[in-house]
Amino acid sequence: MASESRVAATAAASSGIGVNWGMNGDNLPPEGVVVSLCRSRRIDKVRLFHPVEAALRALRGSGIAVILGTFNQDLPRLASDPPFAAQWVNTNVKPHADKDVRFRCICAGNEIIPGGLAEYVLPAMRNLDRALRAAALAIPVTTAVHMATLRVSYPPSQGAFSDAARPVMASVVGFLAANNYPLLVNVYPYFAYADNPRDIRLDYALGTSDVAVVQDGSLGYTNLLDAMVDAMYSALEKVGGRGLQEVIISETGWPSDGGFAATRENARTYNNKVVGRVRANRGTPKRPSSPLETYIFAMFNENKKQAGVEQNFGLFYPDATEVYHVDF
Repeated sequence: MASESRVAATAAASSGIGVNWGMNGDNLPPEGVVVSLCRSRRIDKVRLFHPVEAALRALRGSGIAVILGTFNQDLPRLASDPPFAAQWVNTNVKPHADKDVRFRCICAGNEIIPGGLAEYVLPAMRNLDRALRAAALAIPVTTAVHMATLRVSYPPSQGAFSDAARPVMASVVGFLAANNYPLLVNVYPYFAYADNPRDIRLDYALGTSDVAVVQDGSLGYTNLLDAMVDAMYSALEKVGGRGLQEVIISETGWPSDGGFAATRENARTYNNKVVGRVRANRGTPKRPSSPLETYIFAMFNENKKQAGVEQNFGLFYPDATEVYHVDF
C-alpha cells in the first residue's frame, strides 16, 4: 500500500494545472457535476480547503489529484491529540485513498502564519504525518502560507520573513526539507497591483510584458508572479530552506468584477498566462529549472463570500458556464 501510494502521489505531481474548489456559495452545482466539468476541461488537480465527503466520493476513480486541507480551527487539537489526527486521517483520507482518490498532499491550515494559531502548525503536521504513515499512506503533509509572511519582498533577492513569521517558518521549512515535502504558497499579483498601481505596471502584473520590467542584479523580471515567488525563495533560503525542493503555488488568480482593474478581460489574460507558463514547464528567473505546480483560484464565483472582488474570482458561474475562457 505504501509503495503504491507513493507512486500515486508522484504521478499526481507530474503534470497539469489545478483549480481551487471553494464551496462558499448556496447555489453551486452538485459535486459530481463539478468533477465532470473538471474532466471535460482537462483540469487534473483540485484543492479542497477542508474535507467534504460528497466531493471526495465524487473524485473516486476520476484521476484528479487532490490537495486536501484541514479546518484552521482544528489545528490546536490536531497538534495536541495524536488520536484525533489518526481519526482525521482514517475518516477523511484512507477510505477515499483505498477507493482510488489520488491525494497530492494534506495541507494543515491555510494562511495561519503568522498569527495566534501559528504555533500549532508544525505539531499538527507532525501528527498528521505519523497518522498517514501508520495508515500506510505515503502522502506529503504541508501548510499554505501567503505573501504577508514576508517583511521584505522587493527586490526579490532581498525577500525576508517578518520577525513574527521567521521562527515558525524556520521550523516548518526544516520539517518539509527533511521529508522532501512541498510548501504551498498563495500568490496574488492582483492585490499587489491594486494596492500600488502607481508603481506597478498593469502589464507586469498581468504577465503580458515581453521585456524585463524589474532588474535584480543579473536577473530580469517580466512579470510580478515570478518576482513574488522569487522573493519567497529568497526568504526561505534565509531560514535554512535551500534543501526545500518544491514550492507549489496553491492559489493565484484575478477577479473579473467587483473592484479596481477587476475585469473579465484582465482575468482571462492573467489566468491564461498562468496556464501557459505551467504548460511550458518553466520556473522563475531564480530557479529556472524548477517548474511551479499551480492552482488557480477559483472554480466558481461564490456568493457567500465578502461582496466585491472576493465573490468574483471564479472561472465559472454556478450554472457551470464560463465567466471567460481559459485554455486548459
